[in-house]
Amino acid sequence: MAGIVAIIGRPNAGKSSLFNRLTDSKDAIVDDMPGVTRDRLYGEVEYRGRNFYVIDTGGIFGEDTAFSTGIKAHVDEAVKESDVIIFLVDGHDGVTSSDEEIADFIRKASGNVKPVIVAVNKLDDPKHDDFANDAYVLGFEEVIPVSALHKRGLDELLDVVVKYLPPDEFDDEEHEDEIRLVIAGKPNVGKSSLLNKITNSQRSLVSPIAGTTRDPVDMNINIDGQDFKIIDTAGLRRRAKFDGDLEYYSFVRTLAAVDRSDVALLLMDAREPCTDQDKRIAAHVAQKGKGLIIVLNKWDLVGGDGNKADKLRQKIRDDMPFLSYAPVIFASALSGRGLEKIIQTVLTVNENRKKRIPTNLLNRLMRDVLAFDRLPSDRKGRALKVYYCSQADALPPTFIFFVNKPELVNTSFENHVKNKLRELEDFTGTPIRTFWRGKEKDNER
Repeated sequence: MAGIVAIIGRPNAGKSSLFNRLTDSKDAIVDDMPGVTRDRLYGEVEYRGRNFYVIDTGGIFGEDTAFSTGIKAHVDEAVKESDVIIFLVDGHDGVTSSDEEIADFIRKASGNVKPVIVAVNKLDDPKHDDFANDAYVLGFEEVIPVSALHKRGLDELLDVVVKYLPPDEFDDEEHEDEIRLVIAGKPNVGKSSLLNKITNSQRSLVSPIAGTTRDPVDMNINIDGQDFKIIDTAGLRRRAKFDGDLEYYSFVRTLAAVDRSDVALLLMDAREPCTDQDKRIAAHVAQKGKGLIIVLNKWDLVGGDGNKADKLRQKIRDDMPFLSYAPVIFASALSGRGLEKIIQTVLTVNENRKKRIPTNLLNRLMRDVLAFDRLPSDRKGRALKVYYCSQADALPPTFIFFVNKPELVNTSFENHVKNKLRELEDFTGTPIRTFWRGKEKDNER
């Protein structure tokens, strides 16, 4: 199960540099001017078989600026929503009064129960590692000397982070008959209402299962003999106020929930579909290879007829063309409209993710469809040749094509091939992955 790690510290302690090292990116702005990072960035980290998300936050308790109050509110929300906190201290400066204020802030915001790792940064030479001992005065047990600039101590830091992450909950073989379903979407689109409607109509409620330190609840239910685990997202928990901070951290928490799922219900408000956050969530679902169903909630408030439904469906296709394979369901969590269709579609999409096409049939049919297409070529007139293909995996369906020159494959042709694959088999609701590999031939020069 993916967790969330927040990097907290005063301005210019090196948080953005550490973020970039951990995520192997340059997404965070790095500058010598204190207070450059004013908002929050997130990135995904994979380390020794574990995946988690790391959030870079703005510096707090440094020089007061016009942004100080807003940054502090962002950091407060980051602490509350994270599973592990990396408290970054500048090893050159030693522990300052601002660091002590931050330590008190973290304890208060986290309820003094979140694991906190003090990373003492800018210790570029091992002979200075003893300087890190001064950080124990902050009152946290884990203190690690690091240098984000020179990548020193990062493995030791990540070892401790992984130790405190929420445990992996699922063994795929043990739970192979269970469908893990996540209800995803931006706040206030009706996720809680849909969850309540589904669980109130179940044939048997098995058990609520406590999750991470924030105590979200996953629901185990059985509907007509099929076991489901409905995975919690931040938006499923009732909060008194919806604001920008909550929406941001709900989004990051939703990414982690999607990673645990088999099928995602992307819940959108039928009155305001296809927001930027909807698109970001949908792109993540597709990138992770999960099944996807678009559910337009609050359809009863739209008062829509067939014509309105067709126009809205077309709007979704136009605004999110990369989801052309995803079924669209018009629903009302309040009245229960579309509930049975949602459950049935989840079953179908889950099965479609497992489908395989026999290699002999796949090659024969692919030769037939590709023979009539103009294959990509380069400026020298050398055309792409497809020798054969095979389905390498399912969950999601994954195909490998062996060709003469993989670099000739462009996005347009790849999309064309995916469409042809969908004509061979019903892959509704599941993304398809294609890989192109070169194959040496004796007659190729």
